[in-house]
Amino acid sequence: MSAIPSTGTAADPRHDALLAGSAAATRAAVARVVALLAVVVAALAFTGAFDRDRLVDGLPALAQIGSEMVPPDFARWRFWMRPLLDTLAMSVAGTALSVVLALPVALLAAPNTTPNRVVQQAARTLLNLLRSIPELIMGILFVAAVGFGALPGVLALALHSVGMVGKFFAEAIEHADARPIEAARAAGGGRLQVIWHAVLPQVLPQMADTTVYRWEYNFRASTVMGAVGAGGIGTELMGSLRLMDYPQVGAILLCILVCVTVVDGIGQRIRLRLA
Repeated sequence: MSAIPSTGTAADPRHDALLAGSAAATRAAVARVVALLAVVVAALAFTGAFDRDRLVDGLPALAQIGSEMVPPDFARWRFWMRPLLDTLAMSVAGTALSVVLALPVALLAAPNTTPNRVVQQAARTLLNLLRSIPELIMGILFVAAVGFGALPGVLALALHSVGMVGKFFAEAIEHADARPIEAARAAGGGRLQVIWHAVLPQVLPQMADTTVYRWEYNFRASTVMGAVGAGGIGTELMGSLRLMDYPQVGAILLCILVCVTVVDGIGQRIRLRLA
C-alpha cells in the first residue's frame, strides 16, 4: 500500500517570529499603559484627590460662592475697559518680545544650526531655565525691580514665553528638510545665508502657528498678573476678591470669558489663513 502524501505545510519560521514579535510588542505596550495609570493614580492619591470627606465638605462652600456671584454686578464696567486694554496690550507686547528673543536662542539650540555642541547645550539649558520659572514669580521679581503697572507683566510674560516658544522653534528648525540646507552650503552660502534662505522659509509656518498659540496663552495668563501688581484686569479681579464682592467678581469673570473667546476666535482665523 502506498503512503498517502501529507497535505499539511510546514510552518514558516518567519511567520512565527512575526507573531511572537507582535505579541511581545503588545505586552510591552500594555505594560507601559499600566505603569502610566499606576503613576497617575499614585499622584491623585498623594495630592488628596480621593479624600472623599474634603471633597464633600467643599462642594457646599463652592456652591455658596457661586450663588453669590448671581446676578453679576456690571455697575463698574466703565472702570474695567482700561485694565482690559492693558491686558490685551500685555499679551501682544509680551508675545512679540518673546519671539524676538526666542528666535536667536532657538537657532543656537537646534543641532543643524548651532555652531557647536557646547553652545547648543547652553542654549537648551537657558530655555529650560526660563520655562521652569512661573510667570507669576517673574512678575513678582519685575514688580520689585521696575515698580507696578503693565511693564513688569510684559517682561514676565516675555521671558517665560521665551522658554516655551524657543523650544518649539528649535524643534521646528531641527526637523527642517536637510536637502535645501546642504544645497545652500554647497553653493557657498555662509551660516547666516543658509539660515535665511534655506532654514527660515521652511519653518516660518510652524513658527507663526506657535506664536499665535502663545499669544492666546499669554492673554489668559495676563489676566492674573494683577495678582502680583503687574496691572491688567487681574488687579480689578483681586480687589473684588479681597472685598468679597462676589457679584462684581462674577461680572469681571464674564468679561474675561468674552475677551478670551474673542482672542481665541482671532487666533483661529489667523491659523486658518496661515494653513
